[in-house]
Formats: sequence, C-alpha cells, structure tokens
Amino acid sequence: MIKFFYYIRQNQPFFVFILLFAYVQSIYSRVLVRGELNIYTFTPEAAIAKLIEVYLLFLVFMFFIKYWQPSERYSTKEMLKIFGSSILGYVLLMQTIGLLIAFLFDTIERNFNWQTAALSSFSYLLDGFIYGSFIIAYSYYHKNKKHQEEVASYNQALSESRINQLKAQLNPHFLFNNLNVLDQLIEEDKQKASEFLNEFADIYRYVLQATDKKLVPIHEELTFAIQYFKLIQHKYGDAYQLKIESSGSGYIVPLTLQLLIENAIQHNFGTSDTPICIKIEATDSLCISNNCIPKRNSKPTSGRALQNIKEQYKLLTPDPIEIRNSDKEFSVLIPIIQSK
Repeated sequence: MIKFFYYIRQNQPFFVFILLFAYVQSIYSRVLVRGELNIYTFTPEAAIAKLIEVYLLFLVFMFFIKYWQPSERYSTKEMLKIFGSSILGYVLLMQTIGLLIAFLFDTIERNFNWQTAALSSFSYLLDGFIYGSFIIAYSYYHKNKKHQEEVASYNQALSESRINQLKAQLNPHFLFNNLNVLDQLIEEDKQKASEFLNEFADIYRYVLQATDKKLVPIHEELTFAIQYFKLIQHKYGDAYQLKIESSGSGYIVPLTLQLLIENAIQHNFGTSDTPICIKIEATDSLCISNNCIPKRNSKPTSGRALQNIKEQYKLLTPDPIEIRNSDKEFSVLIPIIQSK
C-alpha cells in the first residue's frame, strides 16, 4: 500500500490524467449502454477501479522497461517488444487475479468459464492497448527529458571546464607581458618602475578575482581597462590613447578589454605625433577599434589571445565575435550578454 501511494505521488500528473480519462470513459459507457442520465451515471467507482488496474499495468510496463532497457537509449524494436510483452503480461496478471477471486468465492463455473474468460481477456487486451499507449508515451517522455537534462548538465560542466582552461592560459599571459614592461622600465626610469609596480599590484588583484568568474559587468571591465591603460602610459606616454563611450549594460568575459588593448599596442607603432587611438564603444554591443600603423619588422604572433576570447564567447553565447580588418582600421565587435 505504501509503495502504491509512492508511485502515485511520484507520477501524480500522469495518474490524475488516467483517472479523469477513465471517469469520462465510464460516463460514456454507461450512457451508451443505458441510454439515460442519472446519479449512478456519474459515480466514480468504475474510474477508481480502472485506476487500480492501470496502476498494475504501469508496474508491468516498468518491470519490462527496467529488464529490457536499462540504458537511456532506446529503439523502435525495443519499444515494440516492451509494449507487446507488457500487454500480454497484464492480461495474464488480471486473469490470474480473476481466477483467484473466483476460486476463493467458489464461482469459477459461473464467473470464470471459457466465455467470460474470452470476453474479459479481450477487454483487458483493449485496455492494455489504450492505457499502455499512454504509459509508454509517458515513460519515454520522462526518460527522454531526464536524458536531455543529463546532456545539458554534462555540456554545462564541459563548457565551464573549457572556460577555466582558457582563463588559466590568460592569467600567465597577462603576468608575463607586464613583467616585460616592468623590466624595461627598471632600466629606463626606476621611479616610473616603482609607480608601475604599485599600480600593477592593485590591478593584478582584479585579474586574480576575475579569472574565477565566467562573466563580469561591463562597467567593472571599463574601470579595469582605464586602470590598465595607465600602466601602458608609464612606458609609452601619449603614443597610445584611449577613448571610452559607454551607454549600455550587461556582462562580458573578464579581461576582454585588456587583451584587445594589448593586441592594438602589440601590432601598431604609435608616437606622440601619430598616436594609436583605441576607442571602446559600449551600447547594444561592444566595439573596440583602433587606427592601424603596423610595426616594421615585427615578430609574427600566434593570435592565441584573440582566439582564446573567441572560444570563450562561443561557449557562452550563440552570437559570434566579429573582426573587421582594413588598412586603416582594426575593430572587434563583442556581443554583450544580458544575463548571467
């Protein structure tokens, strides 16, 4: 009895549907047979009895599903085998119960002769097809839903693992590049090197915190970009300039702006007379652009940082990163993610 109510509670929407369907079926049958409406027409005992029968059919189906299909994958052949076996098993079960009841009350000749057994078998067979179709559809819907949730959970875990791997690559990249700047400043100007080191320590705290997050608010990244650009000015002065226009909100991948600013400086040669102007516009999307003055005899780069960003966004949003490159301007359009 406890198990009965447990299954009913676990599959409550399905059994409520079965009870309502059986109740409507009982009303239709009574009206069809008697041709009249009265209080007896609407009594629910036939629907409740049918619910108990369907519960037994449900248990038979669950037994064969568990026996023949333990995995989440299924085929049409397996489904037909389970369906047919369950219906036959249900008919045998109900006839066995009927035989035991007739034996207990000594009514085998009257209630369990060949004619009544044939009619009841046909009735059970018909019910098995009708209600068995509901059960198999519900079972495979439930199984498929569970499988989809597991696949989604696996893909989410895989994406987070991949993002963490990509961020682990960026952190040393940021540290290495700025230590190179510090090394050059120590030789050129120790005072500037000291100021750079203090500012770098503050900024690196943000880097360590940001790499633990998948997304950060745009305004935090813009603040970090301004602080990071001050480090750049310690070495290059006004050779590189930064302009920010922001009227949007949302989230982006941490350190996106820092990497794109660094990319503009790495590939272009700026001077006080002909500076490289880096412009960040944050509206519905994020656009980072700069004029192009390519460095002469520059070493070829792997493009790993930009590819790294593209891979992270690919895991987080269906909207792609767009790169536009011409002789005069290089720009990157980043999708803004509106929700974490």
